[in-house]
Amino acid sequence: MNKKIRSDEVTHLFEAILTLENEEECYQFFEDLCTVNELLSLAQRYEVAKMLRNKNTYMDIAGKTGASTATISRVNRSLNYGNDGYDMVFGRVDSENEANVEADE
Repeated sequence: MNKKIRSDEVTHLFEAILTLENEEECYQFFEDLCTVNELLSLAQRYEVAKMLRNKNTYMDIAGKTGASTATISRVNRSLNYGNDGYDMVFGRVDSENEANVEADE
């Protein structure tokens, strides 16, 4: 992980996030923590990453998400050369979705 972001303050934030138990608690905490634009920007980057993972074009991604090509490029660089955080989360989400489908059958 990037040593520039490692600090007691960031650790405390992550510890707080890890205490959240459900989606409603996430909404409550993140609405207090972030401005609307900050939260929407984070959500936009996540959607961009999902679309890049699914091999969508920059043009399609920009059209659907409203993200700039600079944002799309930055997310793409993280997907390709980052710390594999997106891949870790996508793998877990995929596994959870598969388990939910199996439970519904």
